[in-house]
Amino acid sequence: MSFKGIETNPANESYIYSGHVGCPGCGAVIAMNFAMNAFGERTILVIPACCWAVISGPHPQTALKVPVLHTAFETAGSAASGVKAALEMKNDTETTVVAWAGDGGTFDIGFQSLSGAAERNEDFIYVCYDNEAYMNTGVQRSSATPPGSRTTTTPGGMWKKTRKKNIVETLAAHRIPYAATASIAYPDDMIAKFKKAMRIKGGLRFIHVFATCPTGWRAPSDQSVKIARLAVQTNIFPLYEVENGRDYTINITGDRPVNDYMSLQGRFKHLTGEEIDEIQAGVNDDLEFLLKKGKGG
Repeated sequence: MSFKGIETNPANESYIYSGHVGCPGCGAVIAMNFAMNAFGERTILVIPACCWAVISGPHPQTALKVPVLHTAFETAGSAASGVKAALEMKNDTETTVVAWAGDGGTFDIGFQSLSGAAERNEDFIYVCYDNEAYMNTGVQRSSATPPGSRTTTTPGGMWKKTRKKNIVETLAAHRIPYAATASIAYPDDMIAKFKKAMRIKGGLRFIHVFATCPTGWRAPSDQSVKIARLAVQTNIFPLYEVENGRDYTINITGDRPVNDYMSLQGRFKHLTGEEIDEIQAGVNDDLEFLLKKGKGG
């Protein structure tokens, strides 16, 4: 498989077995498919408690064709650090270690081990597939949940009022070699970033992937990729890179109103026009701030 000249998987092999238990339209499965086409068979995945811990299956069953270490919710960063250290003791410089975690295990519960790994500048890739809530345990709010969203812990008029944590800025502040955003709707951009992260050695690389969840977002399963694309086109999730915590490159932004994105999802149906305007103002402010830092776009 190749995307605009990016050679990813000459044998066109899928590293995910069919018959897995991922929901129809699951953005996290789409993300894993693209990721593994980039990383290849010389990969060890470290997966904490999350949707993918269920999808990949309990030992001895598996939905993945590479080794997987299942670890506790809060320990993706520390466990991946240990796997990398073990490989170094064996003089294995070819195997790529990838921590693969959801937003709950990254933004919240697992942040302490991720921050520790970033401070030590551990040599592995950390991928957060972000579906903006604790989807595996019943759609509870996380700090990745966007303002305006209903979840089972922010129901009715108690929908989330605070802004989403900017996890890329947080990791960039650790001065790691590489941090980036990616989307399942832009495979060329996503796979190029995975390949770039593999080329960079000697430090933590962090990729924040936008992964639609039709179940938790109350959206049609066949609209997953469209919704992810609209997130970029409305600047709710612009695509960009940060190298060494300082050098920003803006890859893709858009000019569509946020309601084009929000109107396709039941989790935002309760919002008034005035509330959507407030969210739009916040998105505009965030984009303006990002553009001041970067080049491209």
